[in-house]
Amino acid sequence: MKFPKPHTLKQIADLIDCSFVGNADFQVLGMNEIHVVEPGDIVFVDHPKYYGKALESAATIVLINKEVNCPEGKALLVSDDPFRDFNKLTDYFKPFKTSNSSISDTAKIGKNTVIQPNCFIGHNVTIGDNCTIHSNVSIYDDAVVGNDVTIHANSVLGANAFYYKNRPEGFDRLKSGGRVVIKDHVDIGAGCTIDRGVTGDTIIGEGSKLDNLIQVGHDTVLGKKCLIASQVGIAGCVVIEDEVTIWGQVGTTSGITIGEKAVVQGQSGVTKSIEGGKTYWGTPAQEVRNQLREMASIKQIPNLLKRIKNKEI
Repeated sequence: MKFPKPHTLKQIADLIDCSFVGNADFQVLGMNEIHVVEPGDIVFVDHPKYYGKALESAATIVLINKEVNCPEGKALLVSDDPFRDFNKLTDYFKPFKTSNSSISDTAKIGKNTVIQPNCFIGHNVTIGDNCTIHSNVSIYDDAVVGNDVTIHANSVLGANAFYYKNRPEGFDRLKSGGRVVIKDHVDIGAGCTIDRGVTGDTIIGEGSKLDNLIQVGHDTVLGKKCLIASQVGIAGCVVIEDEVTIWGQVGTTSGITIGEKAVVQGQSGVTKSIEGGKTYWGTPAQEVRNQLREMASIKQIPNLLKRIKNKEI
């Protein structure tokens, strides 16, 4: 998330009432999660295990809960609760705005695009030309929908990221200020849910086709010409490269990559990154050839035990 205009380190520190290490005029351009940070961004870290990763990231401002040695060319915002203060910044730069109409006056809708009854189109949404948005679709604020896109009934674009901190009093939600971006020639089935990024974009690539009842988590990037079948659940921060096929009821863990032209067969669980150009099945997902070989070997166990008992081997 880039700020509307640059801020200084001191201005940001004043907003969240924390101390800082670095030049008071150090320039701050935005805030992002660690996997999408760029120079000028704030990243937050609240566990010593991840201090090194945050300090060594592309981010040049680190919101941290301990004063540590500041890398050259960077600055620190020292807070007793970085998670809380990251939320404060999201509230300040991307506050929730109520709507008074089903289609916001700030929405931009292209030529020959059809919006069926009972749809909700939020603030600053952009929808391209020749799209069909079927009934009861909800498109939250700031979403971008390309040209020649079809979205079927009851789908939701832009719900909050499923991202919580476990506190003694209960779960504390990390607030979402990112977007959903749907590229050209995408079809989205009925009852799909595509969560917005925390600070960046959740992206559905050009020409991809989603069946009904699919969940796409926050900050996930789906490539071009992918096919995703019904009841697939894709976690947050997943990268799915071009021309991947995922069949029904597949689930993934977060932060992995599925390589170009991979095929994941139905009811598989993808628990780690997998290479492109291969077919996978099972939980944890493995190459189909290996799985079938293992299954064939397992079927031989009763016969082997019988032969051992009979002292044939």
